[in-house]
Amino acid sequence: MSTAAEMIVEFLAQQGVDRAFCVPGESYIALLDALHAHNRLDLVTCRTEGGAGFMAVADAKLTGRPGVVLVSRGPGACNASIAVHTAEQDAVPLILLIGQVEKRDLRRNAFQEIDYANMFRGVAKWVGEATNPDQVPELIARAYAVAMGGVPGPVVLSLPEDVLAEQCAAPLMPATLPRSAPPAPADVAQLAAMLRAAERPILLAGHGFDTPGYNGTDGRAALAAFAEAWELPVAVSFRRQDLFDNTHALYAGDLGLRNPDAQREAFAAADLVIALGTRLTDITTQGWTWPAAGQRLVHVCADPRFLGWLFPAELALNVDARALLAAMAAEKPGAPAGRQGWNAQLRALHVADCAVPHREMPDGVAFAEVAKLVEETIAPDAIVTLDAGTFGAPFYRKVAWKPGQRLLVPISGAMGFGMPAAAAASLRHPGRQVIGCVGDGGAMMTGAEYAVAMARGLPTKMLLSDNGSYASIRIHQEKAHPGRVSGTTLINPDMAAWASAFRAPVTTVHDNSELPKLAAALQAPGPAAIVVRTSLKAVLP
Repeated sequence: MSTAAEMIVEFLAQQGVDRAFCVPGESYIALLDALHAHNRLDLVTCRTEGGAGFMAVADAKLTGRPGVVLVSRGPGACNASIAVHTAEQDAVPLILLIGQVEKRDLRRNAFQEIDYANMFRGVAKWVGEATNPDQVPELIARAYAVAMGGVPGPVVLSLPEDVLAEQCAAPLMPATLPRSAPPAPADVAQLAAMLRAAERPILLAGHGFDTPGYNGTDGRAALAAFAEAWELPVAVSFRRQDLFDNTHALYAGDLGLRNPDAQREAFAAADLVIALGTRLTDITTQGWTWPAAGQRLVHVCADPRFLGWLFPAELALNVDARALLAAMAAEKPGAPAGRQGWNAQLRALHVADCAVPHREMPDGVAFAEVAKLVEETIAPDAIVTLDAGTFGAPFYRKVAWKPGQRLLVPISGAMGFGMPAAAAASLRHPGRQVIGCVGDGGAMMTGAEYAVAMARGLPTKMLLSDNGSYASIRIHQEKAHPGRVSGTTLINPDMAAWASAFRAPVTTVHDNSELPKLAAALQAPGPAAIVVRTSLKAVLP
């Protein structure tokens, strides 16, 4: 008979989960032993629970399977909570397994005890807790199904340490995931008619195309084929630039922070908005202002909670966006004669916004020029991860992402994501070029996870922007309170010396004349740490 911990490992392995991320803790020592005994999952030991959680989120983005995080109770769970929030905002499946106090101590304010149902109620899709070992097969199966079903997201499972070590008599349960039902033929016909009549449509693509889904189809390929067949301009939701070829004539840009006024005005002139696989959250809708009143809207989302509650849709479908596109293959595409001019107008607005003027700055390199150099240098299948911060902004609006390349970013805006995500990406794809882009603020939060990549012998590149500031907040500060700097200045260590401690080759770039060194370091085989002195003046208002 197996222990409850062994049943968890066996279940995850049967679902194809082959990796878990952890910071070890005594409250789940039986689960660590089960992983050692069965050798079914690669256990990645991290330096912080937040870093472990970010790695699991990034791994889930790449695989489409739940990322798995193992943490201890109390402090461990609190540190990992940032990943739960990130997974919810990013629509990523995540399973957080927490070693809990012994069952006799539950709800008695024991050492490091937290009631996780209360703690995670507002952010996780589901929270469960085992009180006897025979519950564990049911609970882990439910956790997997909830994380993957509908709009994916995080789940939390609390596992008392004594329950994990006890024998489990209950059999494993299969992972029962709901099949994505195709849309009704009448709805497909209605959408086709709306598309044939629209002179100025926009297809807004969101998270629903990020991983293989309906009948195993590749979401990105299905999106591209549909847009081309129906001559539809494509905009992507917040921070999902890699869903569609940015060099394509039909790519109209993203819905993000501070869209140019001319682009916002053009989007507001659309006579049909087709929002596919998106929840229509605040940034994508430009502060709840778009689609505007009077614009015809088709909204397709796999979770009915996000349909019809703020933006009334003429056609609201609770289906997988890829299932809808598969059904639309039976319809004959058509477009009014004016569609090509509309598409060209949107494309021109986006291209105009992509220009990066060359600037010599007295305090370092304008990071937009670094981003363009990365675009020109990286491999066709490169994976680039970003932390939150001003340095990342050019990667969204100035870099053209091409098919095969991946951009892994925290939709939630969580600082500290970039380096853990890069380590996870290198673990998943050790043969691909992986570049983790971080600012000096985020690097000091979770940059220690670069040690994981180095310990595994991975060729991960770290590209670090050093401007001595929490620049995103400094920009807001200067706009609201000019000249009154408070709390946003950083006194950094020697970042090149810090980076060299990881035993990766270090390249430093102080001004534009040294940018060729950056390109060479990115193209060289093996790991590299590149520290760029970046201009704060270039981003301040």
